[in-house]
Amino acid sequence: MQDMNIQTVTLPIVTLEEDVLLPYATAERDTDDPKLQRAADEAYRIGGLVLVVPVPDSEDLKTSLTGCIGTVAEIVSIRRTENDTFRIKLEGFQRSEILDVMSGDRYDVATVALYPDPDRPAEGEEGFLREELLAPFMECANYAPKNKDAIIDRVKRTKSLGETVDVIAGLLMTRLRDKVDILEEIDIKRRAEMLIYKMMRDLKILKAEIGIHHKVKERMDDNQRQYYLREQMKVIQEELGEVDEGDEEILEYISKILKAKLPDNVTEKLMKEAHKLSKMPYASAESTVIRGYLDTVLELPWNGETTDTVAVNKARAVLDREHWGLQDVKERILEYLAVRKLTDNQKSQILCLVGAPGVGKTSIASSIARAMGRKFVRVALGGIRDESDIRGHRKTYIGSMPGRIMNAMIEAGVKNPVILLDEIDKLTRDTHGDPSSALLEVLDPDQNKAFRDHFVELPFDLSDCFFIATANTLDTVSRPLLDRMEVIELKTYTRSEKCEIAKNHLIPKVLEKNGLQKRYVRIREDAVYEIIDHYTREAGVRNLERELSSLCRKIAAKTVNEKEADPTAKAHIITVTAKDVVTWLGAPKMSDDPVLTEDEIGVVNGLAYTEVGGELLRVEAVSMEGTGKLELTGSLGEVMKESAKIAVSIARVRKDRYHLPADFHKTRDIHVHFPEGAVPKDGPSAGVTLVTALISLLSGIPVRHDVAMTGEVTLSGRVLAIGGLREKTMAAYKSGIRTVLIPADNVKDLMRLEDYIKNEITFIPCRTVDDVLTHALAQGEATEGYTVPPVSTVKRSHHESEYRADNT
Repeated sequence: MQDMNIQTVTLPIVTLEEDVLLPYATAERDTDDPKLQRAADEAYRIGGLVLVVPVPDSEDLKTSLTGCIGTVAEIVSIRRTENDTFRIKLEGFQRSEILDVMSGDRYDVATVALYPDPDRPAEGEEGFLREELLAPFMECANYAPKNKDAIIDRVKRTKSLGETVDVIAGLLMTRLRDKVDILEEIDIKRRAEMLIYKMMRDLKILKAEIGIHHKVKERMDDNQRQYYLREQMKVIQEELGEVDEGDEEILEYISKILKAKLPDNVTEKLMKEAHKLSKMPYASAESTVIRGYLDTVLELPWNGETTDTVAVNKARAVLDREHWGLQDVKERILEYLAVRKLTDNQKSQILCLVGAPGVGKTSIASSIARAMGRKFVRVALGGIRDESDIRGHRKTYIGSMPGRIMNAMIEAGVKNPVILLDEIDKLTRDTHGDPSSALLEVLDPDQNKAFRDHFVELPFDLSDCFFIATANTLDTVSRPLLDRMEVIELKTYTRSEKCEIAKNHLIPKVLEKNGLQKRYVRIREDAVYEIIDHYTREAGVRNLERELSSLCRKIAAKTVNEKEADPTAKAHIITVTAKDVVTWLGAPKMSDDPVLTEDEIGVVNGLAYTEVGGELLRVEAVSMEGTGKLELTGSLGEVMKESAKIAVSIARVRKDRYHLPADFHKTRDIHVHFPEGAVPKDGPSAGVTLVTALISLLSGIPVRHDVAMTGEVTLSGRVLAIGGLREKTMAAYKSGIRTVLIPADNVKDLMRLEDYIKNEITFIPCRTVDDVLTHALAQGEATEGYTVPPVSTVKRSHHESEYRADNT
């Protein structure tokens, strides 16, 4: 507060919505708020003075207003309007600082310090500032839509520099922030300089807007002129009986162009094409191309868009209702919507969902569109090998057409759809170009705001689109294209997840599809598990849906046959249990891996991650007299063959520790076999399994039949981390194995496992192959197992080579 003769006073508070009352200005406030009415009535009765402030952001008036600058105003009049509200007319006359605010039941009051006008600048300086104010003011007044003379006259009647500043600001300033700045500035000189700056800024903006308006109006006037002249010509020809079908078509095109409110460059281009069309014979080949061009460009959604549903909870409910699991994808979409709720300055989103067939990549994309309230369109990319399929053909060619991206926009009808780029990993290339290179511009947020299709020949904004690509593998996706996408991996479904999907989604769907009522057909949970285990083997649920459909068809056939045999018979409930499945679907198509009941030499339970999920991989090794050959069978890849060679070297280095024959690499041939030889196998995670099989074989020590293992090994015997731990442990659980040896570096992945897996299986982290052999060989030293602890309780012991939990 400045060092002046300050007077304090307590006044009722009157708030203005989206406005600021400056001294020397007037304002009207319509209200049906009883508190405001009582405040105005009381003030008007005792003298008419109130404190006027903008409506605060917070309901806590004391916190919001204390220390702020308001305007002391006089109530000129109060009257009741036709719609039964009160209209309060106010006239401001002095600035004041709010010292305290007291909220009451009848109305709110504030204690304020009244600011007298500060010392005026020197006479010469005041005159200079007044001239500097009036010059931009007169220019701004010329742009006033009405009451220009009244505005100028009011400013000329001001008696001081402070009054001049407040009157000009009250008449010309439209931004709430600008008025607040002028009100809060006490110093007259700084207030005048601030107003000059704000008027000069607004003048620049006004001139730029008017210049753009004139240019657009000139173009529109020229187009309208051509349109009206053609309309007049059409009327004259109709009067003369000389109606030309071509002229009628041109008029229709021009009318569509003008009504579409397209960007200026698009309007100009289409008008040129329409003018060119008017000079061509109706049946010429080129006129057909131009008609197709005009139709296509006019169908593109240049302006229309849908409003996003930014209610995150509502979007979550839609995603959870339509899909089980897939938490990574759901969380990413909800994060995007949360950011959209806070800001509109967000570039287009480009996700790539990677997973095995049938895990729900395409269906989750359509659910995302519904959750966001957007249109959904699918672009199939499988087998595309021509760049023109993406970017379109130039319209100089006969039969030319736009690319798939532009066709998708036409199909969507809005400029911000969710576009699914399905099977992006199936793109190929030939002599006609590389379609994946054409997609680089589409999927680059910095470039797709001006995407140019060869057929359209005009920049089209794709930055509002939400792109979702799907792929089964990333191996065939080009690196530059992959760099433009955010990759989210969709894991294979576990047995329990498949069962939940079947109960909540698939069974109701197939029952409705086959005309069956849910109350008469009950498929028990054990029957679903029976179908999952013995009639399907997949990462997703497509075959599970087929088997359930087959089951429902057979039930439908039986129901119809019974109804035809006895039309009077009442419908009865059909319950399907695990024992009934074989009756309905026939002999099982899959069989469980035989569970070993005894420890055997050279036979080890390995764990593998395949495209259909986790598998128990039982490795068998035998030796015979020979010359040291290593035979590997079971359709193995190069990486797995190299792991077998590493295993032999590790065995040779450790021959003394495990009492192996000193010359086994010279006198013994070793044959290692991976069953199911028709299935290709590769990867390094079978390293510990191969080492264990060889050491067991050569030492004669059996391997525990109730233990499974996974892990890559190095030549020095270290065990490295592997992928697919979740799926591998599910395979062990399904096979009845309750002890799994894993790399120590994979302990962090245990928190992602389901609770029932962590409760049933004991995990033993291993850092070296010696740790593995200690726990895997039947005659090894007995050691305590490792049980998965709660998250954040796993720690490294200073004295031991393995991880242990606080609760073991």
